[in-house]
Amino acid sequence: MAGRFAPRTARAALPQQAAASGAAAPRTREWTPPTPLDLRLVLGPLRRGPADPTFRMVGDGTFWRATRTPAGPGTLRIAARGDRIAAAAWGPGAEWLLEGLPTLLGAEDDPEAFVPRHRLLALTRHRRPGLRLLRTGLVLESLIPSVLEQKVTTDEAYRSWRHLVRRFGTPAPGPTADLGLHVMPDPRGWAMIPSWEWHKANVDAKRSSTILRAVRVARRLEEAATMPLPEAQARLQLIPGIGPWTSAETLQRSNGAPDAVTVGDLHLPGIVGHALADHRDADDEEMLRLLMPYEGQRHRATRLILLSGRTPARRAPRMQPGNIVNL
Repeated sequence: MAGRFAPRTARAALPQQAAASGAAAPRTREWTPPTPLDLRLVLGPLRRGPADPTFRMVGDGTFWRATRTPAGPGTLRIAARGDRIAAAAWGPGAEWLLEGLPTLLGAEDDPEAFVPRHRLLALTRHRRPGLRLLRTGLVLESLIPSVLEQKVTTDEAYRSWRHLVRRFGTPAPGPTADLGLHVMPDPRGWAMIPSWEWHKANVDAKRSSTILRAVRVARRLEEAATMPLPEAQARLQLIPGIGPWTSAETLQRSNGAPDAVTVGDLHLPGIVGHALADHRDADDEEMLRLLMPYEGQRHRATRLILLSGRTPARRAPRMQPGNIVNL
């Protein structure tokens, strides 16, 4: 998994962009994955809607990610160059982001541990050889948007996330002005958001209170990124308002947990039931029964099911977005 890490500032990378924006030249790194890698599949779970202020994919297949690392804010640019991955990073968190590039892109993931027991999953894995489970090593950045997604439509949650990050976050370091990238607030920044701003963001008191409880113990929650899955889930679920659904959605991203199956989801049991047993009305209990052959790899199994395209046709209108702003 060794990569070539340039410890000094590399001024040759993206000179026009850097000069145009007045940004400092980036630090750079190249890494050659040992197996094929599909950046869209690997990084896709980090995207919270088409206008996510912390994540962007541009037309040439380049991915931009703005995040808050233990070393401070950072922006990471990732692109495939043949069989190599080229990365550039800006800001105080640049070195941390480049050092963790292979881990982010699934270098610690073991797809060979997955043994398909259904033809659908075998075919999907064959057709998607570049799928790896990413690992950010950052809990709060996935936990907060997951809390925002509780009991609302994804479009509602995405709008809330955009509003809060753009208003209370900071512009991302580097040549990101045209992309509009922002780094989310630090724990104190989240804690200082006034109650009326949560209301304007269409976030009810239950979800905002959960986020406020989480940021007060942010350091303890971040420790879950290095814990085994059961211990990590238990750590997150100590916070009132964080249950199995939210902890799974978080740890899938922060820990790259292959067995962090999402229970309590409105649609996933029916999708899994339809794909594996032609039973679109499956509940959580039935879903877990069907996934038993994949114990230890149940999250990967559900990712493959979702990528297979075998989802039941919609029978009811979409859930209508709620709006607490004018209540």
